[in-house]
Formats: sequence, C-alpha cells, structure tokens
Amino acid sequence: MMWTRRELLRASARSISILAGGGALATVACRAAAAGRLDDLLATAPRARFWTSLAEAGGDCAACHEAAPAREAQPHQHAAGLVRCGLCARGCTILSGQAGGCRARFNVRGELRSLVYGRPLAVHRDPIEKKPFFHFLPGSEAFSIGTAGCPLRCRFCQNWQISQANPEDGDVPYHPPADIVASARSYQDPVIAFTYNEPTVQAEYLVDVAQAARAAGIRSVMVSCGYMCEAPFAEMCRALSAVKIDLKGFSPEFYREVCGADLFAVLRSIRQASRSGLHLELVNLVVPTLNDSEPMLQGLARWVVNEVGPDVPLHFTRFHPDYLLQNLSPTPVATLERARAIALAAGVHFAYVGNVPGHPGNNTYCPRCGKVVIARNNFFVTSNDLQAGRCRFCQHPIPGVWS
Repeated sequence: MMWTRRELLRASARSISILAGGGALATVACRAAAAGRLDDLLATAPRARFWTSLAEAGGDCAACHEAAPAREAQPHQHAAGLVRCGLCARGCTILSGQAGGCRARFNVRGELRSLVYGRPLAVHRDPIEKKPFFHFLPGSEAFSIGTAGCPLRCRFCQNWQISQANPEDGDVPYHPPADIVASARSYQDPVIAFTYNEPTVQAEYLVDVAQAARAAGIRSVMVSCGYMCEAPFAEMCRALSAVKIDLKGFSPEFYREVCGADLFAVLRSIRQASRSGLHLELVNLVVPTLNDSEPMLQGLARWVVNEVGPDVPLHFTRFHPDYLLQNLSPTPVATLERARAIALAAGVHFAYVGNVPGHPGNNTYCPRCGKVVIARNNFFVTSNDLQAGRCRFCQHPIPGVWS
C-alpha cells in the first residue's frame, strides 16, 4: 500500500505519540523495526548510478579529487570500499556501511545502491497549480509521488516528515515504474509529478518512470530544489517535460545557514534547465527577516531576467511557520505584493503571489494589454481566456505549455 502525504503525516504523529508515551522500550522497538526494514531494503536495493570509487575509476584518483594527490613517499590511502556520489552538489564521500547525506543512497561494500528506487513514500493527486505550475497544462490533475530523503536541510521545510525521513522509516512495498504509469492512467491524469521531497534522490526511478510515462502519452514534471550535478540533471531533463525550481533566496549566506546548501549550484541548475528547452518555472518562498530584504529581492529578479529571461514565471509564495522555524510569523501579504512589484519593475513578465487564495496575484495577466487571461482561486482555474496560446483580447502570445 502506498501512503498519501496526509496519511504519512498522521503516521508520523502516531509514532511520536507512541515514543512519548512508551519511553525507552518503545524507542528500542521502533529502532529495531527500522533496522530490520533497512536490512530488507539493502537486500533488494538496485545499484545506483552517478557515483565512482577507486575501483570503478581504475585507480585514477582524479575521478574523485579535483587534483590527484601528490605522489610522495607516503602514498594516498583510501578507506576500503569508499565511494563518492556524483548525483547532487554535496558530492558525498561515503564509507562502506553508511548512507549519503540525502539518506537515500547507501554504500554496500563499495557499491552505491538506491534505497528509494520503486519505494514511493507519498502518493497523491494534486492540481498542477499546487506545484506550482501556472503555465503548464492549467487545470490539469497531477499524479504526484515522493520518496524519503533530501540533500538539503531547510529549516522551514513544509514536508520535513518526508524529506528528512530515512527510507527505512516507512514500510513501503516495491512498485515498479509500470505501476506508477498504470495508476496515473487509471485516473486519466495527463501528468506525473515528482514532488514532496527532492526528486533528485530518486533520479534512476524518475528517469525510468518518466520514460515509461512518455511512451503512454503522459508527461512528467519535477518539483526541485535544483541542487544536483550537471550530468544526472541532463539525463532527467531528457525524460521530463517541465521543471519547477525553488530559488530559496539570493544570498550565499542564506543558503548555507538556513538550507545547508550552496546558492551557486542552484543557479547553475536553473541555467541548465533553461538551456535544455524544458518548460521552467521558479519559486521563491519569502521568509520574514531571512530573505525578504529589498536588495535580495531586487538581485533575484534582475538575475532571473538577465540569465533565463523575462518570460520564466516567478512565484513569490507565503511562508507558514513549520519544522524548525515555528518562531517566525507567516509572511505578510504586503511583503509578497512588494516582491511581485519589484519583479515586474525589473522586467519579469509573469510574477505571482502564492499561498494566498483569492489574491489577484494568483492570476495570469497579458503583458501587452494587461487583461486577466487565466484567473485562479485556491489552486483552481476559474476562467481561461487563452486561445491557441494567445491572449483572447489582443492576440499577444503567452509563453507556456497549454495543450
């Protein structure tokens, strides 16, 4: 049985309640169950891709190190079975018997394996606007899946019960790619969305599902933090139809201190997605006092216009206190309106206010005549005045994927 996100959150709450009431015995039992599930996962986990080791590289140290160690009297020593993951920008070096920083990939005696291949922890059907995609098949339903694990440590994560979970935390049966495609077809959903956690950690599964979906006439989209290496992202892009990337702030310090990541790796991925020809949308979660300064918002908007163009939709979404930032207040609507105004003034053609149902900033406006061409309320399209991808009122083309 696959869990919906809501069911997973309820299960997590029950687990916390059991641990709080049962004390040490419940904790020991829970850990023992997780250890048993990990053993089962390791026994069946397929070999991962996008990694190397001294053995895999034929003894070439340059495959892992930017510069090969100097050949001195004392040769460079590697731990037995050591591997280096090349999937995300963390570039984890992983000892045998340990997992990478995302917790989804595990070194089994010198071979990196995927603990999340075929193990979707959350499955749900969402409006495509909830991702949010506003210029990609508006009004469509997306068959959405997510696994455990994430390379980031965002202190404000709204899906932390999934993204910060270990694969062995949930008893999830194996589902081959054909199962996901068949489920989406049974609902007649035109889109499969990889979302909830960071889809990069399930890159092998994502590619296999997306390729099978394409053969069945279903498109695939990815909701991502953008923290991946170029080669695996290029392969994912070839299988996908659209990517939404969170540009969480425009400060290296913000990324390092609040997200545990590097801004420049994310900017590189955004450029790569734009060059790939995929449909691209960007989201900035505006967190009060942390990434909402006028210089930061101005810098972000100018970068988007200059680097990926004015037609890339840019969403400014409202923060709600969660996970490790429950001390902050929700983002004032006025702050989101200011962010949107800054973006429009910088030349962004499609800037949105998100997570504020009914706000006029949810709508799509024609950049030529200013009329509403798509009206939305609470993730749902209430009117659509596009005709063959053009404004019905002035015939100006509106960039996007409309059919």
